[in-house]
Amino acid sequence: MKLRLIVLLFVLVGSFALLTTAAAQQPEVLVTADWLEQNLNNPQVRVIEVSVIPGVFERGHIPGAINFVWHTDFVDTVRRDIVTPERFQELARAAGINQDTTVVLYGDNNNWFAAWGAWIFNLYGFDDVRLLDGGRVKWEADGRPLSAAPASYEPGNFTVDAANLNLRAFKADVLRIVEGEAPGVLIDIRSPAEYRGEIFAPEGVQELAVRAGHIPGAVNVPWGQNVREDGTFKSLDELRALYAGLGIDGSQPVVTYCRIGERAALTWFVLRELLGYEAALYDGSWTEWGNAVGVPVENPAGTVWGGR
Repeated sequence: MKLRLIVLLFVLVGSFALLTTAAAQQPEVLVTADWLEQNLNNPQVRVIEVSVIPGVFERGHIPGAINFVWHTDFVDTVRRDIVTPERFQELARAAGINQDTTVVLYGDNNNWFAAWGAWIFNLYGFDDVRLLDGGRVKWEADGRPLSAAPASYEPGNFTVDAANLNLRAFKADVLRIVEGEAPGVLIDIRSPAEYRGEIFAPEGVQELAVRAGHIPGAVNVPWGQNVREDGTFKSLDELRALYAGLGIDGSQPVVTYCRIGERAALTWFVLRELLGYEAALYDGSWTEWGNAVGVPVENPAGTVWGGR
């Protein structure tokens, strides 16, 4: 009898350990498509789509989702800056977001712009913001429901906090790291060709810099190394190993950047929200640094703007 009890206890402890491990592999800042589909009618959950392909939201979106347009809702439309706190509060309340709402963001382009949205929500002090793992692409690939019907909600009561500048890096902050005046690791998440200076930017984009290359000392970890083929994030163990192999283990502050900040937001989400490292997003990114006067640049390829 005692032996049976001991065996039963061992099994229960083992099962609990497995459940705990599984929970650890699925942090609360991520939701699965299964979870979201089961919570579409949950009044405590508000779904926000942040896509940039024209017409994709109108063609069909996750039922009940509200459309936040990155180019006008998450950034200032006059000066280059993030959305003002007053405007962001107005938008959040209009979407029916309360202090205790769970906000789930998703979008196209591998959740790049949705991750920017998560950064903004965190920056302005919102407590419970999550990403849909795999984003819009996986939701559609799974054959899950879409709706073209607009959604509307009673105004919410979310009140913004002062911006948490620990989550945001400016050019001067980055320069201090480059010059050794402040601790930190810089991660360039662009493609190797951009990083080496072989190209100025991906083909077809409008936002350019007049210098090619990367910020001195930056480590190149292309954003795609964070995700699987279906767009879902790799496991926490895989992500830790990826960055540890490059000497990034959370012992120093990390700053991520790309070209305009959106791809780097995904890596910021991985480092801070999934791995718990101290991480900031340099949203000025290469289009600021590569156009700035007097800052150092490393350009291994030696490509010259306008050169033949």
